[in-house]
Amino acid sequence: MAMLQELAGLRVAILVEDAFEQVEMTGPRDALIDAGAQTVLISPHGDTVQGWNGHTPADTFDVEMKLSEAHSGDFNALLLPGGVMNADALRMNSQAVEFVRAFADEAKPIAAICHAPWMLVEARIVRDRNLTSWPSLQTDVRNAGGNWLDRMVVEDGMVVTSRKPDDIPAFNVAAIAVFAAARPVSARPLEN
Repeated sequence: MAMLQELAGLRVAILVEDAFEQVEMTGPRDALIDAGAQTVLISPHGDTVQGWNGHTPADTFDVEMKLSEAHSGDFNALLLPGGVMNADALRMNSQAVEFVRAFADEAKPIAAICHAPWMLVEARIVRDRNLTSWPSLQTDVRNAGGNWLDRMVVEDGMVVTSRKPDDIPAFNVAAIAVFAAARPVSARPLEN
């Protein structure tokens, strides 16, 4: 049975650094592709990035676009996989923070799982917003003015958040629903 192509024509940026939680990238990415989206793996440096399974290095993935070449205007939505080292490295990168902030400024959907909401905190987009994350981030979320909830998935406007790998099926459903509401962008063709 063919999947509905709810996201046909949409471009989704996936922003990662080395040591992202692999299943939190591949699970949502595959669901987005199955729903018709074009995904682009973006990273600040290097030709490849290293995924992790918990505390163990896993597979490497080709970087499809360097962050320095990425523009939020070329994408409909943003996916932020977790992984503590990934999220910590990205939130210390001002260009990555500005890239995430641009999606919020342009009212484009953002889906963040596990430790990825640290980027939402760093980009100053959690104030007065309901969200969830890996439990260790709840103090950071609250200190940034957000309302942290212990739920599998939380939707607040154009932001979808989730806690952990076990929540990926619910996260995928919510992200696809929110991304489907995104307005198409008219942008130059993406080069791979």
